[in-house]
Amino acid sequence: MKLQRVTIIGLMLAPLVTGLILAVILQSQLIFNPVLLFQGRIDLGSLLLIIGVLLTASFLSFWILRQRAMARDQIISEKIRQDTKQERSRFLQQLDHELKNPLTALKAELAYMSQGVVEEQPGKVLNDINDQVERIEHLINDLRKLTQIEEQPIECEPVDINELLQEIIESVKDHPGFSERHLNLTLLQPPWKLPALQGDRGLLWLACFNLVDNALKFTPPSAEIEVRAFEVRPWLIVEVTDNGPGIPSEELPHIFEELYRGKNSRGCPGSGLGLALVRAIVARHKGDISVRSRFGQGTVFTMRLPVVG
Repeated sequence: MKLQRVTIIGLMLAPLVTGLILAVILQSQLIFNPVLLFQGRIDLGSLLLIIGVLLTASFLSFWILRQRAMARDQIISEKIRQDTKQERSRFLQQLDHELKNPLTALKAELAYMSQGVVEEQPGKVLNDINDQVERIEHLINDLRKLTQIEEQPIECEPVDINELLQEIIESVKDHPGFSERHLNLTLLQPPWKLPALQGDRGLLWLACFNLVDNALKFTPPSAEIEVRAFEVRPWLIVEVTDNGPGIPSEELPHIFEELYRGKNSRGCPGSGLGLALVRAIVARHKGDISVRSRFGQGTVFTMRLPVVG
């Protein structure tokens, strides 16, 4: 925007600067300066009328252009306001849904306890209550984490992406579905090495972990998952691919929204904020994330992070 404004101002001043330079050269007598004679008559009244018409036309043109610009800005602002309102309404509806289910389950368990219906299996009831409380706690923690990522400053230190991804692969070995799936990590081998990133190691670890965790949660047993990292200047690219069920095309534009759950994710554990956290973390590192998917064939998440230096 700033570059465009400077360009426009430069084009507007170009005729004036050109004329000034030529006038200085001609007046300096370095080259022949011819005298041009014009003959014509015009009375002062007509001259003043012409000047008035030209000034009025200029002011009117400026006013019309300004009004059009203001109307366009108003339309854009109104659209942004409506989109924000719809997004907020959707978020509150999703939040209501995410809280309603565990709260309804808690009320049911407490009602059974108060009626003495669960005397034979008190341990199971307490475990169910604890599960629902943990679900609510997980949701609240992720909401708080998302707010902190978007608003608070982040650390900036060299991050070895090779080491980070290897740690994540080790950490997900305790995932319930890990042993049933084929998980591969593809990294550049010596003498080549991926450059270090400048960023918050903890947040980058969380972003990559969430992508791998999602692949493990939403793919069937015996699925193949690959995590790969490579460099395409000026980006360092991390991809998480799987040959799972894929994501329906109508859901792809929404999967990074807060609390959004597609058809395949309903009933799966989680707060619905995992991909929203990934998007926020990548944005804070001045990168971007995208997804490609073919329903019934698989999904590829691509995270691009800028390489410094």
